[in-house]
This record gives sequence, C-alpha cells and structure tokens, in this order.
Amino acid sequence: MKKITESASNYDHLEEMSMREILVGMNREDQTVPLAIEKIIPEIDAFVTKALECMVKGGRLFYLGAGTSGRLGVVDASECPPTFGVDHGVVIGLIAGGDEAIRKAVENAEDNSEQGWDDLLAHNIKENDVVVGIAASGTTPYVIGAIEKANRNGNLTAGITCNPDSPLDQAAKHSLVPIVGPEFVTGSTRLKSGTAQKLVLNMISTSLMIGLGHVHGNKMVDMQLSNAKLVIRGTQMVAESCNIDMKLAKALLIEHGSVRKAVQHYMKKQ
Repeated sequence: MKKITESASNYDHLEEMSMREILVGMNREDQTVPLAIEKIIPEIDAFVTKALECMVKGGRLFYLGAGTSGRLGVVDASECPPTFGVDHGVVIGLIAGGDEAIRKAVENAEDNSEQGWDDLLAHNIKENDVVVGIAASGTTPYVIGAIEKANRNGNLTAGITCNPDSPLDQAAKHSLVPIVGPEFVTGSTRLKSGTAQKLVLNMISTSLMIGLGHVHGNKMVDMQLSNAKLVIRGTQMVAESCNIDMKLAKALLIEHGSVRKAVQHYMKKQ
C-alpha cells in the first residue's frame, strides 16, 4: 500500500529556506486541510447520525489512537465535560501505552494488536458504545485490532485516517479519510494529518453534544463553572438570555450552578 502521508514533501532543501519561507510554505499547505475535510462531510454526517442514535440509548463514545493521534483523541474527550457538562465517562480517549504516553512515547505500545480491545474491555464496553479509531497512517495495530473486535462485538465503528485503502480505512464500518497529501516535512503527520484529525474530532464531538441537547441556541448551557473566566462567560449568557443585568445574572448562575438551570428558574417566575 502506498501511503500518501509518507510521500515526499512538495518542498525541498528546507534547511536552506528563510524562516519566512518556512512559515509561508507551512501555512500554504495548512490551507488545504479544510478543503480535504469538506469532501468527506457526507461520510462524517452518516457516522454521527448513527452515533447519536447509539448515544441517545446510553452509549458512550470511545477514541483510540497512538502517538499524536491518540493524544488528539484524549484532548477532545477531556474537553467534553467542562464544555458540555457531560460526565467524564461519556466520551473516553484511550492511547496506546496508557496515560504515560500522553506526555512521553511508550516504546512499541502501538504495535500490540490486542491491547486496544483489552483497553475497551477494561471500560466494560457495551452494545451501544461507539468506537472511533484514529491513525494518520491507517496501519496502527493497536487501533486496527480494536476496531476489528469492536465490529465483531456489534459496536458502531469509525476510522479517521489520511490514507485511503489503508487497513483502518477497510476495517471501520464508517471510514473518514481526509486526504491532505504529503506533509511539509516528509512523513511528519503531526502537521496536516494531525490538523485534519483534530478538525474531524471537533466536528464529531460538537455535533453529537448539540444533538444530545447540551447546546441551546448557540450557547454552552451545561458547561462547568470551573474557573473565573467561565463564570463570567456563563453570567453573560444568563444576562443575554433573560435580558437582565450582570449582577442578577451572576447571582442566579451561582445559586443554580449552570446556565440552563439559572435561565429556566428565572423564566418560570416571569
């Protein structure tokens, strides 16, 4: 299989370029990423539509990956509770090598084709759970092994890869393949491929959270009030939604603990 992600860069003699030339070249390449994702929106739509059906029934969303891909999944999963107010067990990011691998590469962890499924079993994977494998190359054994067993277990699966016709492309029930072409630095898939994966993950989690009712209008009404910035943001949301001053809005927010509950309480009294 020819890996597009390993193809030679469109640029050469990078060490001889000026810093401006390097930055302009990278930016020029990055601009192609959203266009690649635009081409697969029908595939993303088909997947999230079915994933939402599973999650409405109580299913969870699992991300599995190794290296950069795994870290991107962990980041997206970790941001769902504070952003949308869901429990930490609703969206779960798993990385080859465990939590240690988030900061430091764990040797050979991604080459174990059994460990991904073992990690899912450790979370007591169930019928309505959704499994998304993330691998820029599309050849990571940790990911492919988990997707294949999840398929046999009857779970809904998807694969995010930047190489068409790769093993992950073929294994996943829903294949999401933004073809971004060769990297600026040959084979450095933390660049365009990583950006593409992050954008697709953003689309998956955000659309699902909207579908599950955690956004009202355009506001994150269930976000956790975990720091001063978010309290201010929540206060503004309550003030705008109820057409009241900031002082009253903040008092309602603190009393009720969320934008949704604060607005509902105020509106019931009107």
